[in-house]
Amino acid sequence: MPLSSEQLVRLAGLELNAINLTGTLPDIENTRLSSAGTPVYDTNGTLLFHRLPLLRGRSGIGYADIAVQEIFGEPLLAVSTGMAWNEAAFIKEATVAARSKRRALEFDSVRFVAYSFPKIGIQFLAKGKETLMLELKTWQEVPVAAATRRKALEPSNFERWSFIDELPDDVRKTRSTAFKKRLDVWKAPSLTNLDTSVVKKTLFEIPDIVIKLVDTREIHYSPRQSDHSPCYELRGQQTNVWCVAASCEMLLNFYRYQYDQVRLAKELGLGTCSAPNGLPYAQVAKVVTVIEKLTSNALDATMIVNPGWAAFRDEIKANRPLISFVPGHSRTVAGYTETLITLPGKVPFKGLLVYDPWPATDCAHPEDGGVITRWENFATQTYQYAYSAVLKHV
Repeated sequence: MPLSSEQLVRLAGLELNAINLTGTLPDIENTRLSSAGTPVYDTNGTLLFHRLPLLRGRSGIGYADIAVQEIFGEPLLAVSTGMAWNEAAFIKEATVAARSKRRALEFDSVRFVAYSFPKIGIQFLAKGKETLMLELKTWQEVPVAAATRRKALEPSNFERWSFIDELPDDVRKTRSTAFKKRLDVWKAPSLTNLDTSVVKKTLFEIPDIVIKLVDTREIHYSPRQSDHSPCYELRGQQTNVWCVAASCEMLLNFYRYQYDQVRLAKELGLGTCSAPNGLPYAQVAKVVTVIEKLTSNALDATMIVNPGWAAFRDEIKANRPLISFVPGHSRTVAGYTETLITLPGKVPFKGLLVYDPWPATDCAHPEDGGVITRWENFATQTYQYAYSAVLKHV
């Protein structure tokens, strides 16, 4: 049975307060959840998750994505701060852009669609049928679903695909079981009367709930924990298909190599600003080749297939960022957090600090674009490839 709006907001409040209790997400202290936010649908029309604005006073400071589909494995998908979520403003911008593309466009409703999860578009519909879909922020028209055959979960960088339809059956079953167990945890009698509308560390000051373990780390200048100065920077992708170029740029910038996306796109075979293209799955090994070439082999790059939690955790502990491929998209990872909370059932949380180059910017404004997600729930995403880079010593 689908959750009501009130149940969804309460679930979001419990999940966010649990993370806030660990101290790994200080930006959300004293924020509030005023509504169930924006429903976001799969391309097959099924509701996937809600994006709930995080408010402090009247100002939006970020958002949280809360799943309604059991196949995500856990309710909390991701938390992002730094970019306010304003559904009405986005719809207004999208409508203006749609009218400029098609003056005669007819529609009677709009909805937000994860056309390539986690990337979002706005879909215009007339009598329930799509008339146009535009990518959020860039307002480029999202192509119709490709008719060509390909492997599941291997879409191109600007291809719409169904998260629900392409998720393997074994993953679907495992995650559904985990999701139900997670919801059962939040049904504990000791949590029934908690006011979860505001995120505050004092919420869980009850005998049954204490922090058992928090392990968290972010990329910084040196490997010494006592000398923590964050030094990793976000780069927005300069076309809507240059996520790999932007990810390589972020990783190389960390090691003080100043290659821009135009040069990186040339090396990766991604075209030009005016005629860009994405990186095909058949050429994913190019990331290794380009990183090593442009650093004269000072960096030893490695491609990790189907990376597990340990792959990300161990590289971050070694103070090395990674490039991460999920279906149809590339980002970088520059931190992690892992918590074990002695709630009934001992609920763990594993999250990655993701520097996502999407939403895209453009070649004329390379300083714009992208979003930092702190934290992306590791249990809810599909990690296909990761790329590490180890600095060689002489």
